[in-house]
Amino acid sequence: MPSDFGLDIGSCRTIIYSPKEQVLSEASVVAVETKSGEPLAYGDEAEPMIGRTPKRITAVSPIERGAIANYDAAEHMIQHFLETVSNKKIFKARVAIATPSGITPVEQRSFYDACVAAGARDVCMVESPIAAAIGLDINFDRPRGVIIVDIGAGTTDVAVLSMGGLSRFESAHIGGMDFNESLVKYVRKKHKILIGDHTAEEIKLNIGSVKIRELTLTLISKGINQLTGLPQFFEINSNEICKVYREVMNSICKAIGQVIERTPPEMVADIYSDGLILTGGASLMFGLPEFLGDYLGVTIKTVDDPVGCVAAGIGKALRTYEFMRGRFPGYRLLDK
Repeated sequence: MPSDFGLDIGSCRTIIYSPKEQVLSEASVVAVETKSGEPLAYGDEAEPMIGRTPKRITAVSPIERGAIANYDAAEHMIQHFLETVSNKKIFKARVAIATPSGITPVEQRSFYDACVAAGARDVCMVESPIAAAIGLDINFDRPRGVIIVDIGAGTTDVAVLSMGGLSRFESAHIGGMDFNESLVKYVRKKHKILIGDHTAEEIKLNIGSVKIRELTLTLISKGINQLTGLPQFFEINSNEICKVYREVMNSICKAIGQVIERTPPEMVADIYSDGLILTGGASLMFGLPEFLGDYLGVTIKTVDDPVGCVAAGIGKALRTYEFMRGRFPGYRLLDK
């Protein structure tokens, strides 16, 4: 049984790798007893409870925008997931954890403390773009600029890598959740119907698009009429959604542009020569690579596993834990 685990704890999902393979992928959700805070369910079991629980139970997402929003729930969740992948055997694991590139020392410390409280004997942190580069086998030891954009559920990490570390980076608090929020507001304003995040996510997965499709897709969904309080069906199409998502996309493009503006001209030339590497679950949105390419004027390279490449990179790093911890500036060990 391996004693090293790599964690990619996102706002939406938590993925855990051993040095050899992925061992867990579950929703970052915990259902707790409202008064006592005692955890009742975790992960994929707790996710369907969001918005459907009685008052005595609360389903929470401990991670928001790449940071811990509910420390106790995060500690319980990490402990449960580590026990799950170790078959509930008691041991002190070494843990490498992916964090957004713009995380503050306080936010970093909260991740460290949560992992130690969950049972880790040693905690090592690495910025998500560096982990993604390792997972994709990208050689960023050279004096040549490589840009990686990781669009997750709560954050968009933009980083230029060179000579084994981060040259320029930006972590914007915008991601897949914002697509859902913009859609909720649009349906409420146009149709006078209230929908939840689950419905918005379902619409996004089925017909979501940031580029006009050749064939317009239509979906009939259901919400609550704002005036009557009764259930009501409504119809929405992919062209509408494309316009709704435009503001979010412009914010993502702006974050990328700000990093490129601060990047030395020599590395900008490398970026425009080699292209931009796109990862993260939100990058799977129809038309998103084309939108970024048209806006930035740069070739966009999508990867085979945009959701799991960060966790895969941490898994690879675990094979040489001590070496990697001291080798890359992104690896930070905090003293207890």
